[in-house]
Amino acid sequence: MADPNGLIALKLPDDLREAIADWRGWLCDEKRASDHTTDNYQADLYAFLGFVTDHLGAVPDLKDLLRLNPRDFRSWLARRSMDGMAKTSTARALSSLRNFYRFLERSGRGQNAAVQSIRNPRLPQSTPKPLTPDDAMAVLENADAWQDEPWLGKRNLALFTLLYGCGLRISEALDLNANQRPTGDSMVITGKGNKQRLVPVLQIVRDAIDDYIRACPFAPDGDEPLFVGARGKRLVAQVAQREMRKVRELLNLPDTATPHALRHSFATHLLAGGGDLRTIQDLLGHASLSTTQRYTAVDTEQLMAVYNGTHPRARQR
Repeated sequence: MADPNGLIALKLPDDLREAIADWRGWLCDEKRASDHTTDNYQADLYAFLGFVTDHLGAVPDLKDLLRLNPRDFRSWLARRSMDGMAKTSTARALSSLRNFYRFLERSGRGQNAAVQSIRNPRLPQSTPKPLTPDDAMAVLENADAWQDEPWLGKRNLALFTLLYGCGLRISEALDLNANQRPTGDSMVITGKGNKQRLVPVLQIVRDAIDDYIRACPFAPDGDEPLFVGARGKRLVAQVAQREMRKVRELLNLPDTATPHALRHSFATHLLAGGGDLRTIQDLLGHASLSTTQRYTAVDTEQLMAVYNGTHPRARQR
């Protein structure tokens, strides 16, 4: 079903290949989607085209896609379910398809109402799983564990301190160039959809980054990557996750203690300290307040845990 390398694109009819290229340009230039988002959308579309090729017995052209009916789309959803694809992944893939079909209509290439009539998979309501304040501090204190090269330990500390101190997504932190590092009390972050936001920066964050840069043998400067790997190339998320896993195992923390959990911890600890939801929404770069409101459930759970563990009456069952 999947076509991870996009090889099917080499066999596509000219009309469909041209439509995909124009769609990608529209996403980047007009919708200002990030390269990461655009790549994901295109990968979802290629995977769908792989399914349609099997489903129809031939590589589809544009007219074939416009003729697909609700049963065809439901067959695609059923195949993803049989293949064990997560509902969240399928919801994103369906969103990608709808976006492509909307572009076909906007560009005058035709329309297909069937894809808009398909219901989104019902997603489970997930609650963010932050670290406790003590565990978050323990992660920072042990961020340089397992490193033979001291500068790599300083890099880990700088990265984890930035994630927890500013509430950044891992992709936002790793996309930073050296000339974008914080030098004052705030910094501009470019998030999803190339939307920018201003986040405050603690002195401890600046100090950790400065200490890392001084120790880094590659001396990041200008528009070079701020966070680099052992060979001087831009650090990738998989390596950051691996480094976090080492610290997690050292401290015997749960599997949910990931780099992204530091962002969850930032939001939850602000909320517990009296921060209001609107401010936290702005700091996180959430488009919808409902996304930020998930942290209230975490805060309530922690409050009840403290209550049940400390109130004299709560202990009298």
